[in-house]
Amino acid sequence: MHTRRSLVLAATLVLAGCATQAPTGGEGDVIAAAEAWKAAYDSRDPARIAGTYAKDATFWGTTMKGVATDPAAVFAYFKDAGSRPNARVRFDSHNVRVLGDVATDSGGYTFTDQRDGAAVSNPSRYTMVFQRREGKWVLVHHHSSRMP
Repeated sequence: MHTRRSLVLAATLVLAGCATQAPTGGEGDVIAAAEAWKAAYDSRDPARIAGTYAKDATFWGTTMKGVATDPAAVFAYFKDAGSRPNARVRFDSHNVRVLGDVATDSGGYTFTDQRDGAAVSNPSRYTMVFQRREGKWVLVHHHSSRMP
């Protein structure tokens, strides 16, 4: 009887430990990487925004006609960000899937700005693909489009 109680207690402690430990390198870290992109976007600094993308990233921005495949093209998309100092982005949802050293985050975000003194809002959808490189989640692909 004493052995059975010990086994139940040991199993309970193991399960409790599993329930309270946060996963390392998982969903929360991917969301933090996406939030770092948001902070760069909100800074309105084109170099900072472009710097959130890996050197070999692909990017298809909301208003682009083609895919950017190098850092210069990513920077070109954001080069005039400073001319819209009130532009911001808010994540509305994150749907993260971690697949080893690659993770996707797909969801909705809303771009806001001021135009002619009035607030404008553009709900959009996105997919960001991150790859874990040297222990850090790096943005390797980003696609964005307006909500239909």
